[in-house]
Amino acid sequence: MAGPGLKIALGLSLLALLSGCGEKTPAEKARPRVFVQQVKLTDYAASVTLTGDVQARVQTELSFRVGGKIIQRSVDVGDRVSAKQVLARLDPKDLQTNLDSAQAQVVAEQAKVKQNAASFMRQQKLLPKGYTSQSEYDSAQAALRSSESSLAAAQAQLANAREQLSYTALIAEAPGVITARQAEVGQVVQATVPIFSLAQDGDRDAVFNVYESLLAGPPSDKSVVVSLLDNPAIKTTGTVREITPAVSEQTGTVQVKVTLDGLPPGMQLGSVVSATANTRGKAAVELPWSALTKDVSKPAVWLVDGEGKAFLHPVTVGRYLTGRVIISGGLVGGEKVVIAGGQLLHPGMAVEIAENTYKDLATGAQP
Repeated sequence: MAGPGLKIALGLSLLALLSGCGEKTPAEKARPRVFVQQVKLTDYAASVTLTGDVQARVQTELSFRVGGKIIQRSVDVGDRVSAKQVLARLDPKDLQTNLDSAQAQVVAEQAKVKQNAASFMRQQKLLPKGYTSQSEYDSAQAALRSSESSLAAAQAQLANAREQLSYTALIAEAPGVITARQAEVGQVVQATVPIFSLAQDGDRDAVFNVYESLLAGPPSDKSVVVSLLDNPAIKTTGTVREITPAVSEQTGTVQVKVTLDGLPPGMQLGSVVSATANTRGKAAVELPWSALTKDVSKPAVWLVDGEGKAFLHPVTVGRYLTGRVIISGGLVGGEKVVIAGGQLLHPGMAVEIAENTYKDLATGAQP
């Protein structure tokens, strides 16, 4: 049976053991592993495919120069017309009445001139013989001049009436193709209201509507390959001819006109075409989608500093692509961006950088 001394010794040993356990330091918490990509700035030029249509270089809106009722329409949309061809006619009754009235006025003024001329000639013969006064001579001369002026005015009105009557015929100014019709027989139209749209023969343009952001600078190469949208094998080349200086209020786009070198078989006026162009290169960073997060409502990425701690950094996204994103602002080069493993990070957290690169992840290599 153990004595009191032995019990005391066992108690002291147990107490010492417990005291030693209490002094042991707890193990350090494991750092989260993240994959990073070092930022490298490169010139990024976005490839943009534009869709437009083939239009005539010169397009004219044809309209009557006088108002009236349309009684005849000779062409329709898609018809080819020649220069000086009559496209439509107005009812000429009212203008014919004006012409007849102007002709009658000319005849009346001619009779007055004839009468006043005879009276003046008599005064010319009587004045040297003293059979008339100077005042009567002057009055006859003034009456003749007045009637001659009235005749000239009536003749001008007659010429104007003839011209107005000729305006009842709508004539094509140049050969081309009718692309639109805005009126029909029986309709009463006002002067200058467009009746037909005429695409004149000559050069053809491919017209595209482009967002202003894609035209921050002039295109580096003005030559463009234009292909038929439903058959890309049918293609031609062209040159950028015109870029409108103003943005359309309706579409928010800028119109770009490309002069085509020629129209191959199958590509014609009104055909829908496409063209691929590269925008001017800008310094940018390409990252995988997994690198992008947000700081409140703004895009951001996780960066790792020299002490191995993570912090959020705002960035500007230039373009979203399939599986990747182009960062156009916020990174200057050399930063370490977290591209995987950033879901549970918070600012100031120490992280462990894994050895694998983003290329390993993209190709499916195992860590």
